[in-house]
Amino acid sequence: MTHTAVAQPTVRDVVGALDARFPRAWAEQWDRVGPVLGDPDAPVRTILLVVDCVAATVEEAVAAGADLIVANHPLLLRGVSSLWPETSKGRLVHRLINAGVAVYTAHTNADVASPGVADALAARLDLVGLRPLVPAAPDSPAAGGGRGAGRIGELATPMSLAELTTFVARRLPATTGGVRAAGDPGRVIRTLAVQGGAGDSFLGAAAAAGVDAYLCADLRHHPVSENLAGGGPALLDVAHWATERPWLDELAGWLRAQFPVTALVSDLDTDPWTVHAVSGK
Repeated sequence: MTHTAVAQPTVRDVVGALDARFPRAWAEQWDRVGPVLGDPDAPVRTILLVVDCVAATVEEAVAAGADLIVANHPLLLRGVSSLWPETSKGRLVHRLINAGVAVYTAHTNADVASPGVADALAARLDLVGLRPLVPAAPDSPAAGGGRGAGRIGELATPMSLAELTTFVARRLPATTGGVRAAGDPGRVIRTLAVQGGAGDSFLGAAAAAGVDAYLCADLRHHPVSENLAGGGPALLDVAHWATERPWLDELAGWLRAQFPVTALVSDLDTDPWTVHAVSGK
């Protein structure tokens, strides 16, 4: 194992390493990535990796004695005019600062990275021969290196859509919503496109790529219906949190290799859906 020359890294050291791996310039313009709060010169011994920086994961970090949270989703994505502690965001920010926990976010810049969020998702499903679903534009900061949104790969063993749905549910973290699929249950799936998080915007790219199926989160009724009517790929809709949770394991291993730190991964299901029932049952 090779660590950096820093005996005990600071928040600044870890931020620098993360920025080098996931440059902020790779993020979408609307996104908010990089360091969020914390003392840059504070030492880091324990890092907690989470998908969402919410009350439950903040308390998990405090209980674990974490000095830094690395989150996939931004804590402050939309503008706020107050951090008054009686607001939800204000409570979290005050709790983090008072507990001495810094926060860093890697979001859409980690989505396009190679390896990144989509690669970790593809690895959970044993996909081989990976390539970007939407390669980074030649004139973008992320151009080259196999970077881009989503991944396309081949299944190790072809299977029906019904079998694939069960396989995905078995391989990805359990959530209340589980996995649902759209298309002919008997359709044979050989090629699969995956995208961590919301994936409506890449339906056209998946259809144009000619894949047999496309997996992502947060699919909506009309785009799904229109995709199927137009002869597009079968679709698998997975909980948002479950598509991005696999990346945390890969990133934790990388952080341990870079620094003499304890890198923990949160398994708290922060998907907002908590109750599921089958209609008519």
